[in-house]
Amino acid sequence: MSLTPLHRVWRAFNPPQVEKRNDALKFGILGAANSAGFTLTIPANLHPEVIVQAVAARDRTRAEKFAKKHGIPQIHDSYQALLDDPNIDCVLVPLPNALHFEWAVRAIRAGKHVLLEKPSVSNATEAEILFNLPELDHPKAPVMLEAFHYRFHPAWSLFRSLVTPADVVHVDTFSMIPWWFVTKDHIHFNYSLAGGTMMGMGTYNFAALRLIFDAEPEECVSCDVKAFTEGIHHDCDYEFKTKFRFPNGAIGEAFSTLQGPTLWYPSYATVTHRQVVVPDKTLPYDQEKLVTREVTMNGFIHAIFWHRIDIKESFEIRSKEDGKVIRKWKESSFRKAYTPKDAGGELAHLDGEDYWMSFRYQLEQFVNKVKGRETQYWVSKEDSLLQMKMVDMAYEKSGLGVRPTSEFKVE
Repeated sequence: MSLTPLHRVWRAFNPPQVEKRNDALKFGILGAANSAGFTLTIPANLHPEVIVQAVAARDRTRAEKFAKKHGIPQIHDSYQALLDDPNIDCVLVPLPNALHFEWAVRAIRAGKHVLLEKPSVSNATEAEILFNLPELDHPKAPVMLEAFHYRFHPAWSLFRSLVTPADVVHVDTFSMIPWWFVTKDHIHFNYSLAGGTMMGMGTYNFAALRLIFDAEPEECVSCDVKAFTEGIHHDCDYEFKTKFRFPNGAIGEAFSTLQGPTLWYPSYATVTHRQVVVPDKTLPYDQEKLVTREVTMNGFIHAIFWHRIDIKESFEIRSKEDGKVIRKWKESSFRKAYTPKDAGGELAHLDGEDYWMSFRYQLEQFVNKVKGRETQYWVSKEDSLLQMKMVDMAYEKSGLGVRPTSEFKVE
């Protein structure tokens, strides 16, 4: 089904109901966070094997309002009460960053499958403990997934298929949220709750760099920040620009702000490849063709609204004898992928609709993993641990320091 842009976005937020199967997984939500609508309640309407059964919040009135808005039948008076409910199979943890560690551990030990909002935890120390819990190594261990939703969208898969990691020399990433969307009193700017832009939008940039290079950064070369300095907001960055060195000297850069200009500008990742030889049998034996390729994924974080993959290639025909350039030209094209069929390749046979958000594609893989079915894409616990190490690396370089570790003790 091909939809116009406005119709596609409207359908994404007003999806058709699907009939639920008898073996549908029952989800509970810890906290009445607005983000839970994107991550779970909206995509759940489109999944026949998902029922959002319960919600728990510290404020029961807020939980009641949330439940009424999203059609959730059951309300628990505490997070632990929800975890103790034998009818709940899975939980979403969309709590403030500083609470992820404790409640992910408690959920895993309660035998629940966990969809964990990103960033997974506050720092790498917590990540080492969480992702190495012995409960996760059992044959029938609960499933845990860090909810890096954009990584599950077909557009991101198509983009990565156009990138050759070994030939990448530079990557520039950008993300932002306008100043009017996030006030200073938001949890993003509460240090004790592990706030900061690198913990928010910045994690998207950092993950993009790691995936594009298909490698881990060796060094954070620089990290320039603008941060609050007073009260609970102290050491919370509201804007940053970082530069990382990856293997073979390649450079990855990231910029993000939660106090951006009034108009929202789409995220992007621009990848520059080194010049390489392109086989061309039509050329004389003493000539060769070379290409330098730049690929930009515009709108990678929320591809459902708009995205475009721009491909720019600069070609040269050279003499093999003296390296003289005989001819030069440029070619450009663009691609889009709202469905697996659009993306092609190994994804072409998978289910998907134009109006599926990245969260719906993410939920598909989460359910597949819980049900013991094949998953076409996944964020492993090793991946999540490495992600937090990169975040810590940037905070240490910035001078703000890593986010505080939870007082919750794992026995």
